Amino acid sequence: MKIAVFPGSFDPITLGHVSLVKRALPLFDKIIIAIGVNSQKKYLFSLEQRLEWLRNVFNDEPKVEIDYFEGLTVHFCKKRDAHYIVRGIRNAADFDYEKTISQLNKIIGDNVETIFYISLPEFSHISSTIVREIIRGNGKVGEFIPAIVAEELSKSNN
Repeated sequence: MKIAVFPGSFDPITLGHVSLVKRALPLFDKIIIAIGVNSQKKYLFSLEQRLEWLRNVFNDEPKVEIDYFEGLTVHFCKKRDAHYIVRGIRNAADFDYEKTISQLNKIIGDNVETIFYISLPEFSHISSTIVREIIRGNGKVGEFIPAIVAEELSKSNN
């Protein structure tokens, strides 16, 4: 069984994340979207909220599983018998960073392969970081995030 892990903070999930998962699904029997929990990092949304959004966005996709982990992604991969990590690349800076991480993962991850997806042009400007800043500034983020997430955010702001 070909299992991939798509790790991230998903704080919040964006349309770029959704696009990447949909593009990767034909290659794998299962994709585990896994929130990496870092106790040193300050999140805008709780782990429970982010897990719920991911479950809601992908609830019609039987090949997608939602989970979370602490520690190294490659250790989570080994625990879940996943031999692939899926990552998105929006620009050259992403590539340089992700290339280094993938090379380290290859060394310490017992042959875990990283599969890179180049962002589609319509999503290359979207990042969770930017979306969080727009949310903090009370701006509209509906065109950057899944509709179900946008609806929930608009309810909580009213």
